[in-house]
Amino acid sequence: MSLLPYLEANRIEAGCDEVGRGCLAGPVVAAAVILPGDYINPWINDSKKLSKANREDLIEEIKSKALAWAIAEASVEEIDRINILNASFLAMKRAILQLKIVPEHLLIDGNRWRSDLSYPHTCIIKGDGKMASIAAASILAKVYRDEMMERLAEEFPHFAWERNAGYPTLAHREGIEKFGSTVWHRKSFQLLSRQYELPLK
Repeated sequence: MSLLPYLEANRIEAGCDEVGRGCLAGPVVAAAVILPGDYINPWINDSKKLSKANREDLIEEIKSKALAWAIAEASVEEIDRINILNASFLAMKRAILQLKIVPEHLLIDGNRWRSDLSYPHTCIIKGDGKMASIAAASILAKVYRDEMMERLAEEFPHFAWERNAGYPTLAHREGIEKFGSTVWHRKSFQLLSRQYELPLK
């Protein structure tokens, strides 16, 4: 079953989502997507419900069919300074401002949105499984971030980022315990289940 193409007809809606909030390492990445009002694709869904191959197959489809799309991030330093929730909002704001078409309404995945942007918005809980534009944003953001963490894993091979994308898996935490944290680790997060001072590298 296809996700909904719009919340209100004949309105320029930008679906917005972020990935990486629960990670121990790496930036938080957000995307914003404006799809045509009649766009229907049964394959587009919450990025977490799609295989890696499915997500990668959909990237060019989304980028070519979207009226506008943008990807942005908030850095590890920003996450540690303003906290992960505010950094997620900041990344989404940056993506929205990069859109080549000005949206008339924002569709925000989740139950909260805080910004100094003046656009009206609707928060939609589990919106990436309901609205096509939010799902498309989640796919763009996840593929972008996963590829970034795969590249970083080549430089920092001890944390299995190519498999866990920075999430707190056993292999990731074992790597932190053995080798310490890196410049890509979020120092404001509990990096180990039993937290203690870690050497910074």
